[in-house]
Amino acid sequence: MAEAEAIVRPSQSFWQDVWRRLKANKLAMAGLFSLVVLIVMAVIGPYISPHSGGVGAQQLTKQNLPPSSEYWFGTDDLGRDVFTRTWYGARISLFVGFMAALIDFFIGVIYGGIAGYKGGKTDSVMMRIVEVLYGLPYLLVVILLMVVMGPGMGTIILALSVTGWVGMARMVRGQVLQIKNYEFVLASKTFGTGTGRIIRKNLLPNTMGLIIVQMTLTVPSAIFAEAFLSFLGLGIQSPMASWGSMANDALPVILSGYWWRLFFPAFFISLTMFSFNVLGDGLQDALDPKLRR
Repeated sequence: MAEAEAIVRPSQSFWQDVWRRLKANKLAMAGLFSLVVLIVMAVIGPYISPHSGGVGAQQLTKQNLPPSSEYWFGTDDLGRDVFTRTWYGARISLFVGFMAALIDFFIGVIYGGIAGYKGGKTDSVMMRIVEVLYGLPYLLVVILLMVVMGPGMGTIILALSVTGWVGMARMVRGQVLQIKNYEFVLASKTFGTGTGRIIRKNLLPNTMGLIIVQMTLTVPSAIFAEAFLSFLGLGIQSPMASWGSMANDALPVILSGYWWRLFFPAFFISLTMFSFNVLGDGLQDALDPKLRR
């Protein structure tokens, strides 16, 4: 009888169980490892390059050299080291992605939490505003901001944030509408707990799983948007580098056989988006309470 009642496995907290199930997902862990390597290389990559003279360092006598032991990723049409520029570009692309995700998190979570908890006319008015912003043509917003503020990283982050948070707000609102009628929330209301404390202590912790998953999907979307805008010439301007601007610079000469100039930025854009997506899928499964055992 005592053996039947013995605890086979030590008890785990929710987040410990999430980490255990995430580690069991090999593809998600591969994505997490790739992202860690990318972030580390974005920090140290320009310094370990044999030609770490800066993102715009030119050597006009060494134009369009293929990858070699001297130039690991080759050079571009101004003799600049593609390896160095790739990791400077990683800094900008990853920074834009993470900043857009953080802004989406703060604005979307607060806005959606208030709308879902208050309900009624407050919810109706707030959601109409969301629908108006959701219907704005994204590229038109970007072009208008570029005209007013000029191209640059700050403009891109602002453009991504103007309408980027509405998806997070709608998701959080839907979760809060469901959770706010649970008994523990009603008990907090009965004891006179304020709205802000209920949202902060009761509602948001129970939606955090979906919020984390949404953020892992927001980052690659922002990185791709930045790359797309830079590819169109609306983003990062020379001599600064991002993966999108490097791909834009390489496109006119791709038929000349300088394949490395397009390959490396395109490869790292693809790897980053793939890693975030498989990590997001893994987190979604790990955070699903139905799969706990």
